[in-house]
Amino acid sequence: MRISIIGAGSFGTAVAAVAARCGNEIVLWAHDPSVAAEIGDTRHNPIYLPSIELDERVRATSSLAEAVAFSDVLFMIVPSHHYRGVLAQMRPYLRREVAIVSATKGIENDTLQRMSEVTALELGGSLRSFAVLSGPTFALEMARGDPTAAVIASLDLELAEEVQHALSSPTFRIYNSSDVTGVELAGSLKNVIAVAAGVIEGLGLGSNTTAALITRGLHEVTKLSVALGGRVETLAGLAGMGDLVLTCTGSLSRNRSVGVALGKGKPLAEILSESRTVAEGVRTSKAAKELADRHGIEMPITSEMYGVLHQGQSPRTALQRLMTRSLKAEAAP
Repeated sequence: MRISIIGAGSFGTAVAAVAARCGNEIVLWAHDPSVAAEIGDTRHNPIYLPSIELDERVRATSSLAEAVAFSDVLFMIVPSHHYRGVLAQMRPYLRREVAIVSATKGIENDTLQRMSEVTALELGGSLRSFAVLSGPTFALEMARGDPTAAVIASLDLELAEEVQHALSSPTFRIYNSSDVTGVELAGSLKNVIAVAAGVIEGLGLGSNTTAALITRGLHEVTKLSVALGGRVETLAGLAGMGDLVLTCTGSLSRNRSVGVALGKGKPLAEILSESRTVAEGVRTSKAAKELADRHGIEMPITSEMYGVLHQGQSPRTALQRLMTRSLKAEAAP
């Protein structure tokens, strides 16, 4: 299979490594020409996953025209706040209908749209079909060949199965699904809970607190996802519980790392300025709170994290507010 990967960050680089390992031909687009040149010269991404050697089947470019012309299956792996803009830049180069596979885990703040909705609006008649790839997938572990499982969701079963077979190997196993909404929301909303999990560690709290947070976090993520059309079983699967557990407990989690620093008292602006990677949970907390308010869904953890991230609320105060909420049944009848 010929695959164009739009975005040479850590996850785009990891997908390139996995796809090439399966025998596919890859064009990897990097926004920075120097990154594309370095990959071409050394087979290593100098900024993201520098320890991973990329196969000769991966060709790097900084030309969107070249990347778009290479394949009619385009993997969009860019931060959510750049996603629409990159699609708009690609549009003039489209000469045929394309399939978009999004691995972006975020919700657009201004419009509250998921990447499937942004893609449909930006590409219109040029869009043949859409899929979303998600799950508990740290880029470094994926790229080095640690056994990993993910899910590909699309209303176009043919596309889902095409990607499933093209990328699956003895070290990377993909399941398919038709629940695009559930997979997109699960992958986005869990990042907010992961920031909260980091705060817990930063405050010096233990496993009891983390376990409670993950469990109640999954509950509120599920409520909003189902209200917006996702399926309960999706939230109990790889894109939901699996990814939530990974990002709340794994040391490679960017969102969790932001939370750890917050819990230790570091200002958010300073934390973000020191990182070249994007912690989607910071932006997503705003969109998640607005969606919850719009649909009348109670999401206390998300609401408190919004206060911490955007209103200067103390992490310890946020935790105290969560623990002193009115008592109620665990699950509503």
